Amino acid sequence: MLNFKKQTYISIARNEEINERKAAEKNEFRQINRKVGSGATIHTPNTEPSVPEGLYIKCGNCGDAVLSEDVEKANHTCPKCGYNFRIGAYQRLDMVLDEGSFEEWNKELITDNPLNFKGYEEKLTVLKGNTGLSEAVITGKGAIHGMELAIGICDSRFLMGSMGEVVGERITRMVERATKDRLPVVIFACSGGARMQEGIVSLMQMAKTSQALKRHSQAGLLYVSVLTDPTTGGVTASFAMLGDIILAEPGALIGFAGPRVIEQTIGQKLPEGFQRSEFLLEKGLIDGIVKRSELRHELGEIIRMHTIKTDKINTYEHYIKKNAPIASIPLKDSAVMKAWDKVQVSRSATRPTAMEYISVIFKDFIELHGDRAYRDDGAIIGGIATVGGKAVTVIAQQKGKNTKENILRNFGMPYPEGYRKALRLMKQAEQFLRPVICFVDTPGAFCGIEAEERGQGEAIARNLYEMSALKVPVVTIVIGEGGSGGALAMAVSNEVWMLENATYSILSPEGFASILWKDAKRANEAADVMRITSKDLLSLKVIEKVIPETVPAGEQNLYDLSGYMKNYIKEFLSKYKNKSPEEIVNERYERFRNF
Repeated sequence: MLNFKKQTYISIARNEEINERKAAEKNEFRQINRKVGSGATIHTPNTEPSVPEGLYIKCGNCGDAVLSEDVEKANHTCPKCGYNFRIGAYQRLDMVLDEGSFEEWNKELITDNPLNFKGYEEKLTVLKGNTGLSEAVITGKGAIHGMELAIGICDSRFLMGSMGEVVGERITRMVERATKDRLPVVIFACSGGARMQEGIVSLMQMAKTSQALKRHSQAGLLYVSVLTDPTTGGVTASFAMLGDIILAEPGALIGFAGPRVIEQTIGQKLPEGFQRSEFLLEKGLIDGIVKRSELRHELGEIIRMHTIKTDKINTYEHYIKKNAPIASIPLKDSAVMKAWDKVQVSRSATRPTAMEYISVIFKDFIELHGDRAYRDDGAIIGGIATVGGKAVTVIAQQKGKNTKENILRNFGMPYPEGYRKALRLMKQAEQFLRPVICFVDTPGAFCGIEAEERGQGEAIARNLYEMSALKVPVVTIVIGEGGSGGALAMAVSNEVWMLENATYSILSPEGFASILWKDAKRANEAADVMRITSKDLLSLKVIEKVIPETVPAGEQNLYDLSGYMKNYIKEFLSKYKNKSPEEIVNERYERFRNF
């Protein structure tokens, strides 16, 4: 097993040694005929006059010859097509961390040959000499914009970044120390999977690293996984896919069984783009795709939002005066509008969508994607943001402003995976003690064949069940239509507010009239008897607050309405900041128990 002759818990890498390794990686990158990415090689023309060795590199994607210097300046991406060349671990450290901040841990751990696999030790010796690495992962502590984190980076040059016992041990020790020191963890995965030469011992590393990450999570600490090309096999099936937030580089190959294994094992022909980052984003398995040039900033923002300590609630008395709406003539006085009029206004295509309110109310919104099981549903958006100096989770039902957007958003009617995405983000908010702000705007949950096949009823029921016990405060704002269980699945909250011209109902007036009177044309009559307006619902104590619309919501009063909401949200956060989790849960329970 592991050789612990030098079991120092921390090994501080000297700056000069790190610089030597970075220089070696840079030199290796420039070497003629070195394989890079998908068969890309250094390109040296055979014509006269001769071109200096290593001056050009051939892109593995577009096939063009590009200057090596330009590739390096672009974070080792092709300046023509954006293709990501594979890079060494120390190069990646240099791209992401503050200069001089890296402190290497557990470098002295040495791999034995647990299965006495023939030729394995000799192969390791050669790799160590060729790469300057002692194993396929480096771990340690560093900083991004001054914020400390524990970081692990896999290196594909060492046995394709495969995970043997030392790789598993280094990652596990790093996570354990990060838990003890209360540091966020970032791991860059790049691996062909489990290490065949170590057999079942390698397999055990999947469980070992996963359980360390579970304890880190239970301590309320952040783990960000960054998937690079390739990430496959046992690494995908363990620490790579367990991040609280999972990011990926563009075009990275990510999957459990690699394409060659699938094709040679069961003979399936794989579709174009299969198992690439973009495929996983569409299928709801990752939170986002980030370019190398933006990765340092994105990681910094994510870590910052998970380390915000302030609970200051700033007053907002002069917001409306500073952000006066564009002068407009009221379309119709909200106070004298009938219920059916309000139904029509709540459905208006000119009404601001959730994303428009989010962009005005919150700072630094970072959208997260997917239910981690099937697909990313465009009808529900969500992510993390700040308001009044406090980090919050924002989840919203999103409609489109035109036909193209409405098709993308399914006209604001979520599928089961949309509700599962919302619940995933709510549970994440609970882990990090972030209040949850929900925006409701839906005619109802989608009721097609696909939704039924994927368990629409169970998905809504699960949200009601889990939201009832969330240990963080939740507020829901109905900004347009609040249709049936599709709306309630995001409204099991401590408080529910409505814009004055929004509606909230058991189902649409058309559906109500069709069921009770067998005549959908009596929808306007149904709207009156259903008591679905904000005024009605306030009197029934179904909601706690009405946000006034002096004119129906639109572009002309977006900042007015956002100002009211922002002020009320700050007051809500102030109200709940000193309440215990038990008080928050009990208040929510009693709110619904009284109906």
